[in-house]
Amino acid sequence: MKKFPLKLDKSLQFRKEQKAFRELSGQKNLVDFSSNDYLGLAKNNQIFENAHRILVENDILKNGGTGSRLLSGNHALYGLAEEKLKYFFNSEAALIYNSGYDANLGFFSSVPQRNDIVFYDELSHASIRDGINLGKAKAYKFFHNDHEDLEQKIIRIKKTSIDAIIYIVTEAVFSMDGDMPDLRQLAEISEKYGCFLVVDEAHSVGVIGETGKGLVEELGVSDHVFARLVTFGKALGAHGAAILGSRKLKDYLINFSRSLIYTTSLPPHSVATILAAIQFLETDGVLEILKLQNNIQHFNSELEKRDLEPLFIKGNSAIYSCVVPGNEKVKQVAFNLQLEGFDVKPILSPTVPEGKERLRFCLHSFNSEEELNSTLTVLKKEILS
Repeated sequence: MKKFPLKLDKSLQFRKEQKAFRELSGQKNLVDFSSNDYLGLAKNNQIFENAHRILVENDILKNGGTGSRLLSGNHALYGLAEEKLKYFFNSEAALIYNSGYDANLGFFSSVPQRNDIVFYDELSHASIRDGINLGKAKAYKFFHNDHEDLEQKIIRIKKTSIDAIIYIVTEAVFSMDGDMPDLRQLAEISEKYGCFLVVDEAHSVGVIGETGKGLVEELGVSDHVFARLVTFGKALGAHGAAILGSRKLKDYLINFSRSLIYTTSLPPHSVATILAAIQFLETDGVLEILKLQNNIQHFNSELEKRDLEPLFIKGNSAIYSCVVPGNEKVKQVAFNLQLEGFDVKPILSPTVPEGKERLRFCLHSFNSEEELNSTLTVLKKEILS
């Protein structure tokens, strides 16, 4: 085996020196405050059994996708699932991708064209940034949830690039901060300046709204949104993602989105699980969503009671971030919480800016009030003692 390249070895050493070295760890039998399985559907037996039933009823007993969707991989369940998704999310069309990362990569690398402009929230997910970097459009970030900054940037760019097509990109729930934008105001700005609004709903589906359709549907602004990304590996407990939009957008992505065209399709079981999860969300899922939303309210009230609010980034989703500056410090507090039985993960720089390192608490429908209270008791002791 050849020697490891010196530049790469130095990068690893630097990460270790910065206390930012990442390692894969096995699952521990701790109270879950770290997974994106907000409704517990990844472990739901009803969905598991219904996914198998869907496969049998459609006489699809294959282990793999067998090829890309444009070759041999577009099995019948794709059509069923995409029809279900477009009606559930009130969209003209839906196109399933292998993951949310693939969907954002495929969309942003192919849709915005040369001389187009993309304005994206500065806290947008890495998959959005990576997709933009692969494309040919010019891209500028705007301050987080700062719509005045966005509008000023649009006005400036329109003076010099009169004919440019402008895309505005945000997330319905930001994955590291757990806060939400004012989507109604973003929709108004998009309409005012003739822009195309794109919303990543990865962390709002299954969490926001009575039936978990996400923030766009909850606010009734779907007619003002050009494209939505919904993922199935978080609250739906499955795998994959979809781009929601017009029929023409779907046709365009099928023809030009490289992360869709040049990859093997999802295996039938994954698509059957998506179908089963959406069916569950429409029925028994309503109760799980209510449990989650009650836990969110309880967590907020406990933060206030314990005078912990100033340490947390304000939000009202399933994600709560407690800022603990310094990689070494936040790792130690997380370790101590894990010793007490709570699976709370530290988020280190450079994933978040230096000085904004944090503990990320993910709430679930299956967390008990006792678990919520106990973890905050330990946290207060660790942080304020």
